[in-house]
Amino acid sequence: MFGVWVPGDQAAKAEVSKLTYYGLYALQHRGQESAGIAVSDGDRIVVFKDMGLVAQVFDESVLNTLRGHIAVGHCRYSTTGSPTWENAQPTFRPTDAGGLALVHNGNLINTRELAEELPAGTLTATTDTEVLTALLCAREGGPLQAARHVLPATRGAYSLVFMDEHTLYAARDPEGIRPLVLGSLEGHGGWVVASETAGLDIVGARFVREIEPGEMIAIDADGVRSERFAEARPKGCLFEYVYLARPDTTIAGRSVQATRVEVGRRLAREHPVEADMVIPTPESGTPAAIGYAEASGIPYGQGLVKNSYVGRTFIQPSQTIRQLGIRLKLNPLREAIEGKRLVVVDDSIVRGNTQRAIVGMLRDAGAAEVHVRISSPPVAWPCFYGIDFATRAELIAGNLSVEEIRDSIGADSLGFISLDELISASHIAKDRLCRACFDGVYPIEVERSERGKHLLEAGR
Repeated sequence: MFGVWVPGDQAAKAEVSKLTYYGLYALQHRGQESAGIAVSDGDRIVVFKDMGLVAQVFDESVLNTLRGHIAVGHCRYSTTGSPTWENAQPTFRPTDAGGLALVHNGNLINTRELAEELPAGTLTATTDTEVLTALLCAREGGPLQAARHVLPATRGAYSLVFMDEHTLYAARDPEGIRPLVLGSLEGHGGWVVASETAGLDIVGARFVREIEPGEMIAIDADGVRSERFAEARPKGCLFEYVYLARPDTTIAGRSVQATRVEVGRRLAREHPVEADMVIPTPESGTPAAIGYAEASGIPYGQGLVKNSYVGRTFIQPSQTIRQLGIRLKLNPLREAIEGKRLVVVDDSIVRGNTQRAIVGMLRDAGAAEVHVRISSPPVAWPCFYGIDFATRAELIAGNLSVEEIRDSIGADSLGFISLDELISASHIAKDRLCRACFDGVYPIEVERSERGKHLLEAGR
């Protein structure tokens, strides 16, 4: 997500649609199914969105038609609702006073309950984001007043950026599960909100602070106003450190890159092995592989070449496409690995497809031994807060022991970092983190009846 507000007299100079384009480009790793931007010129809101990557959806001619001084943007990774144009964001609805455009990162767990407040036929999409937008537009008094009523009743993970014709708003759930940051565009006297600090960096915005859990802000000509709609109960997602966030992003004052390198050092101490070379699964395994090599004294090298034009295989929606993507994405460097004992460092094992394919490729290329080291604990529990692994059946660690996983992927040995060591490397207290995918302890209780999440399953 990305949002920007600049004073009206700076609109032509700032080009908020292009700032949003670049912000989304920096955040492309968080979603590759669709992209969209909404812009207000003070009188009306115009939305442009389509399926595909940011650079596929937008070009110079489209961006030049999106003129104004406020914008919100989104690149989607679906966890509820099918990957269709109707479910792409921003969502937009007319109101008595004009209109409202909204983008959302996360996943609600009481979507059905919230949807029951709406008249039949209100919803045009099948996402929790559509429900939130409809609820905010259904109440009188404007977005701020509506949010004061709607957000306290909303359960789950939601970082939101939304706008009407004059004001940019941002809000974060009381647990703060998904990240959201505020920055300033000092050259234009404007403000930016983004999912990660990397989104601020690309547009030259200065990081000001994180939006606090349970906080809502409004930005307009009077500046930034903040209020609380709920008491903060911080439970930031630990998987952001493992995989989701860019390495050049900062979370809670600590570089994600520094955390991942430190995790690699601790992984080497917990799971040593005699080997000739440490190689990463590029690029998500690279920082931890650097740390592993440093701590173990085993030389670091490149054994797999990544095709930079293939997207992240983890977040592809189809299992068939996911498996094909692994073959398209990586190729072994035979001359570098032939006859060598390898330590292959990756960030996580979710379904096991990637590691199985990698181990097979490395053996076919002549590796003498393949020892797999993972810089997260086994992902054994589903996520209901915005990551697309929703049943234990599709998680390899939800069904197999570590030794059985090792046998399944064909490695000579397999080691996962312990949960305690991963948490320690993050420099955040255990009770301020969501670790549910690793230990099954859910910070927001999820009843089995609430786990369907798709509105169509509820007949809406």
